[in-house]
Amino acid sequence: MNKQFSLRERILNKEIVLGLFYKFNSQAVVEMVGHAGFDFIIVDTEHANFSSYDVEGLIRAADSVGMSSVVRVREAKSEDVLHALDSGADGVQIPSITSANQAMEVCASTKYYPQGIRGLSMTQRSGMYSNWLKEENYFNYSNNNSLVVVHVENKEMADNVEELLKIPQLDVVFIGPGDLSQSLGKPGQLNAPEVVAVIEEIIKKVLAKGKAVGIYCGTPAAIKQYVDLGVTYIAYGSDVTAMAKALKDLKLSAENVLK
Repeated sequence: MNKQFSLRERILNKEIVLGLFYKFNSQAVVEMVGHAGFDFIIVDTEHANFSSYDVEGLIRAADSVGMSSVVRVREAKSEDVLHALDSGADGVQIPSITSANQAMEVCASTKYYPQGIRGLSMTQRSGMYSNWLKEENYFNYSNNNSLVVVHVENKEMADNVEELLKIPQLDVVFIGPGDLSQSLGKPGQLNAPEVVAVIEEIIKKVLAKGKAVGIYCGTPAAIKQYVDLGVTYIAYGSDVTAMAKALKDLKLSAENVLK
């Protein structure tokens, strides 16, 4: 809310933005991530345990340090999208998509009329609790700034990505290499030729239609690999992997002194 440009504006301007998946239920750690300079967090309600109240607090913490927040909803359901956006998230990331029709229905719930069918209210946090202070009309502002990210993480949707690209509300196609590798019969083999070929084909198709591509990266080499292919929305690891590595490195540094 105190950000000069919305995350969606930056995506539409083809900026490269760097975030991470966020799984700890700690507003303090959110602030640390923002102070470290990340552009956004993806609050991962699919794989972590958060209540709607928890999620709103994490979004508020991100706002306090000028960092954008995206909520990966638990599954492709309109009610989860509504709660995330009403809580003030800058966008939603929608997993578990198995058909273009399913994606079309849930994406429609990300926008107000005339762009969609999002449930109408202004008493929630995103509407400043009915005391809207910005010059732009709240409904227009929300439609213009809410980022919509849809996962492609299985063979079915990889084969039908062109159908997803017809959805008007869609901004970013996010590739989940892990789930995709499993769907292709190569679980965990992210660099298997068959997996890489499908990922690269998805990227080409999405960019050809003028949409943005996002992907999960676990290493700096992966970031370079995919940015060179045109990916601009990068999810680089998570708070959990960063903490686990830092603790392991800390312990090893002590052990090296004691040898």
